[in-house]
Amino acid sequence: MIRSFLKDRRGNFAILTAISMVPIMGALTLAIDYSEMSRQRQMMINALDAAGIATARELINGGSDDDLKIYAKDFFESNLSKTINPTDTSLTVLLPQNNTGGGTLQLCSSLVYHPYFLPVFRVLLREPMEEISFDACTDVRLKNTLEVALVLDNSGSMSEKGKGSTKTRLELLKDAAKQLVDTIAKEGEALRQIDKPVQFGLVPFSASVNVGRDNALGLGDAPKSWMDGAGISPVHHENLDWTRVAAKVLGNQKFVEKSGNGWIKKGTDWGASNGQPATRFSLYEDMRTTSGDKIPWKGCVEARPSPYNNDDTTPTPGNPATLFVPMFAPDEPDRVKNWAGNYLYGNYSNSWWPDKYVAGSIEKRQEDVEKYFQKASSTDGPNFSCTTTGITPLKDVTAGTGKDDVKAAITAMQSTGNTNVPEGLAWGWRVVSHGEPFTEGRPDSERGNDKVVIVLTDGENTYGDLNDSTSNSNDPIKNRSTYAAYGYAGQQYNNGDPRIFKDTTVSKTTFTADNYTGAMNQHFKKLCDNAKAPKTTGGHDPHVIIMTVALDLNSNDNFEKKQIEALEDCASFSRISTDKKLFWNATGGELEKVFREIADELSNLRIVS
Repeated sequence: MIRSFLKDRRGNFAILTAISMVPIMGALTLAIDYSEMSRQRQMMINALDAAGIATARELINGGSDDDLKIYAKDFFESNLSKTINPTDTSLTVLLPQNNTGGGTLQLCSSLVYHPYFLPVFRVLLREPMEEISFDACTDVRLKNTLEVALVLDNSGSMSEKGKGSTKTRLELLKDAAKQLVDTIAKEGEALRQIDKPVQFGLVPFSASVNVGRDNALGLGDAPKSWMDGAGISPVHHENLDWTRVAAKVLGNQKFVEKSGNGWIKKGTDWGASNGQPATRFSLYEDMRTTSGDKIPWKGCVEARPSPYNNDDTTPTPGNPATLFVPMFAPDEPDRVKNWAGNYLYGNYSNSWWPDKYVAGSIEKRQEDVEKYFQKASSTDGPNFSCTTTGITPLKDVTAGTGKDDVKAAITAMQSTGNTNVPEGLAWGWRVVSHGEPFTEGRPDSERGNDKVVIVLTDGENTYGDLNDSTSNSNDPIKNRSTYAAYGYAGQQYNNGDPRIFKDTTVSKTTFTADNYTGAMNQHFKKLCDNAKAPKTTGGHDPHVIIMTVALDLNSNDNFEKKQIEALEDCASFSRISTDKKLFWNATGGELEKVFREIADELSNLRIVS
C-alpha cells in the first residue's frame, strides 16, 4: 500500500501530501522546541537550587548584602547549561533579614527561551511571534542556631509560695527552667552537622549581678581586660579616700600616689604589689582578718554609669566609664553611744570593720581607706548586696557536659535580696552578645542565628530605701540608700546626678523607694528599646529577641501593675503570630505551662523547611 502511494503520480495524492506536511512538520517542530524548552527550564531550576544552597552556606559566614547577591548570581550562571545564554536569564535574591521570619533565603529566576523552529512555523501561518519565558523560585530556610540567656529573679520574695502551688516560686522556676533546657536541647541534638546548634546561659539577679570570679579573673587572679583592674573608671574610687594612705600614715616605704585617674602603690613594704594600682581589687587582696585570712571578692559588679548601663558597648580602657568595676560595699560608720546612751552616727546596717578616728565630718569615717589596713574579725561586709550565684556563660547543651552544667547552675540558685531587673536584662544581653565581657555568642553579622533573652521576675524594681529623706537621724552621711549596683542613691556621680537617677526624668532630690523604682523602670525601658533595636541601619533583625514573664504580680497593686506593663512593653512580637507579644502574666501554678509555650516559641525559631 505504501509503495503504491509513493509511485502514484496522480494530482490528488500530491495535493493531499502537500497539505498534510504543514501539520506534520508543525507538530514535529513543536515537539522539538517543547523538549528543548523543558530541558532548559529544568537546567535553570537545577542551577537555581544549587545557587540557593551555596549562597545559604556563604550567608552564614557573613558578608555584605551586595557581595552575597553577586555570589548568588555568579554561582547561578556558572551552573547553567552551555546552551543557555546568561543574558537570557535574570536572578533576584531576597536575603533573610528582609523576611518577616528572619530565616528564609529566597532566590527567583526567569529564562527567555528562543525556539528553533516555531518562529518559522508561525511565519508560515502568518501569526505574530510572542516571547516565551518562564519563572521559578527556591526557598532555603536556614537551620537556625539558637542562643538563649535565662535572666531569672533570685530576690528574697522568690522564697514565697507560688500562687496555686505548694512549692516556692524559686522551686517552681527551677523545675520549669530545667525542663525548658531539656526540651530545646533534645531538638538541637538532631542537627549533628551544625556546630553548637543550641546554647544556653544563666543570669541570676537580685540587687546586683554576679559575673563570676572565674569569668572575670584570669591567671593569678589578674582582672581580665573588661574589668577595671587599673582603677581608672569614674566609678571605681567612690567611697575610697586614698589620700588617707600617705607615707606619714603607713610608712615611707608603704603609701599610695595619684597617677592619672587612679592611684599607684609606692614603697618596698608593699612587696610584690609595689608599683601596682591601688584599687578595690587590691583592697580585697590586702585586707586581713585577725586570723590572717583574706576576704575574697565574690564576683558582683557595679552598674556602669548611664548610658553604658543600658547597652552592650564593648568595655575598653580608652573609655574608662565602659569598664566594669567590682562592687566594694564600704564599711559604714560604727554605731557609738554617747554619754546619754544614745547611738551616734546613724543606724547603718553594714558596719563591718572598726573605724579609725578621723577628724572632721562623719563622711570621712566611711571613706577612710586607712582602716582597711588594720586587722579585724572575719566578715563578708564588702560583698554586701552580692547575694546571687555567678553567671553561667553560653554552653552548648547538645553535646558534652553543657546541658548538665546549665541545669546544675539553675539548681544552685538561691533567693535573697532586692530586685534589679534592668541589671539582669543588661547582663542577659551581654551573655548572648559576641563581644566582651562574654564572647561565646556568635557574631551579630552571622545570619541564621537567633539571640534570645528570657526575663522572669516576681516583683517591681526595688532599691534599699533608708526611710530617712528629711530628718537625717538615721542617715547623717546622706547615703540615702543601702549599697547596691548603683552605689548609694544619695551619692553624686562626677559631681552630677547619682547614678540611679542619671538620664532619667524622676526627681533628683526625692530619696524614696517609690522614686528609686521609677528611675529603675526608666532604665529598664531604655535597655529594652536598645536591645530590640535593629542590628544594622535600615535592617529588621533585632540584637535580641526578648521574652518576659511576670510571676504572681498583682495588677491591682499600682507598682506591680507598672512592672507588668513594663514587661509586656519590653517583650518582642511572636513570629508565630505577629500580633502576639512574647509576654506571659503567670501564677506559680501556671509556670510549667508557660515555659512549655516558651519552648514552642523557641522551637519555631529553629524550624527548617
